[in-house]
Amino acid sequence: MFVAAPIWTREQLQEAAATAIEIFRKRRMEEPLEDYLEAFDQYQSVIENLLEQTVDLTDVESQLIDILTDPALLEALRYLPGPPISADDLRTVANASLSATQLRNNPEMARRILRVIFDGLDRRRFPWVVDKREPTEAERGAAVLASAALLASSHVSTSRRNLDKQHQEQEVLNALAAAGLKRTPARHVKVLADGPKAGEFCSESLLGRRKADILVGLWDGRLLAIECKVSNSATNSVKRLNNDAAAKAEEWRKDFGATQVVPSAVLSGVYKLHNLENAQDRGLHLFWAHDIAQLIDWVLSTKKQ
Repeated sequence: MFVAAPIWTREQLQEAAATAIEIFRKRRMEEPLEDYLEAFDQYQSVIENLLEQTVDLTDVESQLIDILTDPALLEALRYLPGPPISADDLRTVANASLSATQLRNNPEMARRILRVIFDGLDRRRFPWVVDKREPTEAERGAAVLASAALLASSHVSTSRRNLDKQHQEQEVLNALAAAGLKRTPARHVKVLADGPKAGEFCSESLLGRRKADILVGLWDGRLLAIECKVSNSATNSVKRLNNDAAAKAEEWRKDFGATQVVPSAVLSGVYKLHNLENAQDRGLHLFWAHDIAQLIDWVLSTKKQ
């Protein structure tokens, strides 16, 4: 008989989620302002450089290839529209590649990118472009500050999310090693026998067609797949938990069998209760970064079978 992975009641999920939110609030309040200010200064220089090179955006085309093939200037260019456009969306909407080589060899593709940018240009930040005139000193200064703030906020948010996830993954890996499990190389698990053996674990491995952050070989022959998820808002939790981790759980159970793979997620941050319940109902077993011991205790419990 397999040891069933924990399934939490509504009250237990609510209590754990509240604890995670409190930890999230405390960590955010303690974060240094210097990270944002450093990013702001960096992006302020990039925006000023972009405006200078393009004569305040009135002559972008003559510098277009140089701008599009400079990573910093290309990022700044993507933040001229309101709202900014992601690199993936820009590729799709402009039907273009952002490869420097292809851009140099295909000027028309570069011009399509430029059209997409200027079709969505933020007219509040850059009113002089729409009015076909020179900017006043105040308008130019305000545009630089607003654009730098947008870029810096996005940079810090992305960096924070990536660092939080890396930190969480490392905590899980450290806890598994401290419990006596052996770390093994990452691999592509096409069939269950390819996975880590009993008492072993690995990180960043392909399980079937989808990547798992951590794979653990349980002593009862099953494979534990762990996703580490950090959510900075209740809205964001849908994407992180339900659209990603829970969707992977359904696919893994379908590909490898409902009893052979135990899909799970280690969570930190902000999650809506109904999203947690939905993910659990879809076969995803939930653990919390603030109580890794629950995960380790359950993993070790499979050793007794």
